[in-house]
Amino acid sequence: MARTYDDTMFIDTFEHEYTWLNGFMRNVRRFPQRPAVIDPDQKKQWTYRELNAEANRLAHALKKGGVKKDDVVMAVLRNSPVFCTCYVSPRKIGGILLAANCNLAAGEMALLIDHNKPKIIIYSANIRDTMVQAGNMAAWKPERFVLADNIEGCDLPEHHVLYEDYIADEADTEPERDFRPHIYDEVLRLCTSGTTALPKSVPLNDINEVLSAHDVIMHYPLRHDDVCLNMTPLFHRGGCHSGGQCPTFYAGATLVVMRTFKPQSALDWVEEYGITFMMGAPANLAMLARAQEHRKRNLSGLRGIITMGAPLSRNDCIRYMTVLTPHIFNGYGTTETFWNSFLRPDDLPDGAGSVGGSCIDDEVRVVRMIEGKKAEPDDMVPQDNKTVGEIIVFSPEKTTYSYYKNDALSTERFYKGWMYTGDTGVWDKNWFVTVLGRRDDMMVVSGENIYPTQIEDALNEYDRVKDCMVVSVPDKVRGEAVCAYVVPQDKNLTIRDLVAFCSASPMLSAYKRPRYFALVESLPRTATGKKMHYALKERAPRDLESGILRKD
Repeated sequence: MARTYDDTMFIDTFEHEYTWLNGFMRNVRRFPQRPAVIDPDQKKQWTYRELNAEANRLAHALKKGGVKKDDVVMAVLRNSPVFCTCYVSPRKIGGILLAANCNLAAGEMALLIDHNKPKIIIYSANIRDTMVQAGNMAAWKPERFVLADNIEGCDLPEHHVLYEDYIADEADTEPERDFRPHIYDEVLRLCTSGTTALPKSVPLNDINEVLSAHDVIMHYPLRHDDVCLNMTPLFHRGGCHSGGQCPTFYAGATLVVMRTFKPQSALDWVEEYGITFMMGAPANLAMLARAQEHRKRNLSGLRGIITMGAPLSRNDCIRYMTVLTPHIFNGYGTTETFWNSFLRPDDLPDGAGSVGGSCIDDEVRVVRMIEGKKAEPDDMVPQDNKTVGEIIVFSPEKTTYSYYKNDALSTERFYKGWMYTGDTGVWDKNWFVTVLGRRDDMMVVSGENIYPTQIEDALNEYDRVKDCMVVSVPDKVRGEAVCAYVVPQDKNLTIRDLVAFCSASPMLSAYKRPRYFALVESLPRTATGKKMHYALKERAPRDLESGILRKD
């Protein structure tokens, strides 16, 4: 198309140079001595110059290991400085970082390995046994397993290599580039739970990364002199993109890494390291408030605490604004689209319970629910805060509108530039949305998305189980807790037997295992035989109170 000006240089520069890595490198040059990463557990920190040097050493090692353009490097890491290095290094040689959930069971991990076929796997020492088992179970064999973040000093498995040895002899200079980056190149692949044991793989391109960083920078706002602590796993979209590696390193700010959430430590670090922004799930905020009420710290330096994963109640919001900081933010979104609506401090506590209005570059709507097909994006329900519909999201800057090797799901979830979230909700005349539940009965436990069908499939593998149905009950600490109603095949089956089976199952991560069980004679189904999860979910709180649902 002809322009009124010569657009050749603009297109070339924008498409090839407007990358996240170039933003990071600007900060390496501008702020070489500024702390990029702080590791309180080891009392260490890395400046931007030092982090870049470490990333270069890893990039050289990966390249020698055969990683080329569009090859996958799989990081199965808890929050750690090594994770920060892994976030940068593959981009330097054209690789794709697959950020995997380090809490997956070995069977789930093996499925993920086979699906994504990584050249190199870098994992945290604390999950050594799981990774050895997953490596044995997977058909795909990576070139190398690298054991990292070995602060416990655990033994090295056979045929694996220590991270320190893997990069020991490598140069800290920039690796030679044999490709030209493009903003549409995939640079990051995240995982989100699905209806099967195989997590869904969500590809993100370079411009998604840049504009996700911009979203945080303008919504907090985030500055180069900020210090961020994300209390959630950095392998989540909310972890790496809300005050994690993506916006923090792009802005030139500092990231404090927390391997395991400890509310007392998090509050102590606010004073010790000058933390200005904290990010966490609602359960994190509840524990922070209890710790602060028990022993007061000076939190006046906080510019904000951001929470995602679930809305806050009005009472909780008032408590957190009183006990922790008046600067509470609440975001709503998905792994595929990051956050898409946002409640700012001046929206709270009055807006508590809702997920607020759309982010600056996004739009969130509530459309009609039609059996067997999607409503059109303009087929919206009345803004009366009563009529229930499906929540859809327009977020062209932060999603690729696709899943890796899953065309059917891509077609199901994405339509005309919108993501159909599967969440149900209502909205008001101010376009503020309130989430009510899931069309597909997904549960959110400690910030992790869990689908009942996967747990049901695992339980049905037990030859003493005839049938089962999984739902959730509200839980003050976890948000929701998983419950399993089981019809025994063996009349001698006990809840203790079920607990033991789930604990040993390679297809059930610890956070997916049912917390409560009930042995029942039948399950509610429709006339056509479909499970009526909503019927059990409605009665589950009563069954928990009466003792029908039990732990053992």
